[in-house]
Amino acid sequence: RSSQQGAESGNGSPSSVVAETPSTEDFSLSLLDTNLPAEAETELRSFIVKRLTKGALFEGMGNVASVGLSIPEYRVGCYYCRFQQENLLEMATLESDINNAPEYVVCFVGGSEKEDTFRLELDKYIQSLKINLDLEQKTLETYVNPYLRSWFENAICPIQRVVQLFQEKLAFLLHAALSYTPVEVKNADERTEKDISRFLAAASLQGLVQEGTMTSLCIAMTEEQHKSMIIDCSGPQPQLHNAGSNRFCEDWMHAFVNGAEGGNPFLFQQILENFKLKAIQDINNLKRFIRQAEMNHYALFKCYMFLKNCGSGDVLLKIVKVEHAEMPEARNVVTVLEEFMRE
Repeated sequence: RSSQQGAESGNGSPSSVVAETPSTEDFSLSLLDTNLPAEAETELRSFIVKRLTKGALFEGMGNVASVGLSIPEYRVGCYYCRFQQENLLEMATLESDINNAPEYVVCFVGGSEKEDTFRLELDKYIQSLKINLDLEQKTLETYVNPYLRSWFENAICPIQRVVQLFQEKLAFLLHAALSYTPVEVKNADERTEKDISRFLAAASLQGLVQEGTMTSLCIAMTEEQHKSMIIDCSGPQPQLHNAGSNRFCEDWMHAFVNGAEGGNPFLFQQILENFKLKAIQDINNLKRFIRQAEMNHYALFKCYMFLKNCGSGDVLLKIVKVEHAEMPEARNVVTVLEEFMRE
């Protein structure tokens, strides 16, 4: 069995550890790579052994726990994930082949248990390592070790970097994510392009609204080619073309920009989750008003006032329009609301 571990010390500098074990019940961990001091590495290894012994590590699913290490002299947050090399799993023909394939555990250690906020991002980060892992010494030095060392910068900091890059223009990015507007990035380096793409995915309501609604919205927005937003990163500040915004996104932009003063990536992730939660609450409220408005003209007025005052009426109306396309009575209410909003 193999374990890989990466750590980020209390001062924010990333560090990484990798250990390996033979696949037997009497396993032992052997270290592949770490930037932890020997004493802390031994303590972390003891923690992982206990988890392995209890059968508490499932392949490909990360966990976050609080661990006591002597080096920072306080309890730290540790993300750990057990996995097997992807190409070995694909080549295995018998169950015994899979059982005998080496296994790894990666650990990323940070200043607190807030790593739980980024568990899905870290799971994806491990998935990429799993696909590309090759334990030849050359690959270990040229790919695996640098990949582990940069975990904090690559998996945790993208949203923070986007906030710092866009500043007040972040409102346009939030609006594009919320309305499923296609975005084209020009003249950006690879990391910036990936950061923007990840921000848009993280800020969208994907997985929170019905899948059919999301698909229909994407199709509708893509067909309106003039609505595609262009981000030109050739200058020091990104220039935006065909960008839209609303009061809701501008209010939340201020929350992000104000949070940038502290420079805490975990805070940005929390603000992003709150942004999406509020958007979903507004959508659900509007749907409730629409159901009432099918039978009550006063409720129709309530719908209109809600759309006017929520700050995001343009986007919410698009979403409910798609969701109610096959429901005649609700569709009639939405049509009336569209006319009211245009006037």
